[in-house]
Amino acid sequence: MQASADSTKMDCLWSNWKCQAIDLLYWRDIKQTGIMFGSLLLLLFSLTQFSVVSVVAYLALAGLSATISFRIYKSVLQAVQKTDEGHPFKAYLDMEMNLSQDQIQKYTDCLQLYVNSTVKELRRLFLVQDLVDSLKFAVLMWLLTYVGALFNGLTLLIMAVVSMFTLPVVYDKYQAQIDQYLGLVRTHINTVVAKIQAKIPGAKRKAE
Repeated sequence: MQASADSTKMDCLWSNWKCQAIDLLYWRDIKQTGIMFGSLLLLLFSLTQFSVVSVVAYLALAGLSATISFRIYKSVLQAVQKTDEGHPFKAYLDMEMNLSQDQIQKYTDCLQLYVNSTVKELRRLFLVQDLVDSLKFAVLMWLLTYVGALFNGLTLLIMAVVSMFTLPVVYDKYQAQIDQYLGLVRTHINTVVAKIQAKIPGAKRKAE
């Protein structure tokens, strides 16, 4: 009974996180999204100038400076006003943050499922179970060699973050036009793939 309740609670929590993520990416709360977007970009640009250790240390120092200053300020204020409000962060200190065994098991099962499916897909591609899919994968890896030569990992991560916070809004605004162009591109790619399958022996998919 407890396991069922925990599972329902986790599903609700995941649903809430998903809704919050969608709200952030679609700029439904401009202030909140702006803070998140700006913080991520500031962090990534900091990593381009300093080491990860330095960035983490500076962030920790900034956080500690803020909390220690606020704690001292509230203590002085309580002493002057002769009040007994208690610890200013008591609500957060008393907040339950432990993961139950069922929750950990659920996350572990999801991770195991993802790892297993990824390993199976890579085995299928590298051992050429389907020639066309393996050729597509080879072309993708070849293109990534050029991408890696032009950009480093942090630059790609910055571009990914910018895309996450801009593309959903652009797609939402111009969905009809984008879907039309994507349909044309998909049709063209399918035509090219069909011609390749017809010319390369063994490339034609077996009827399921």
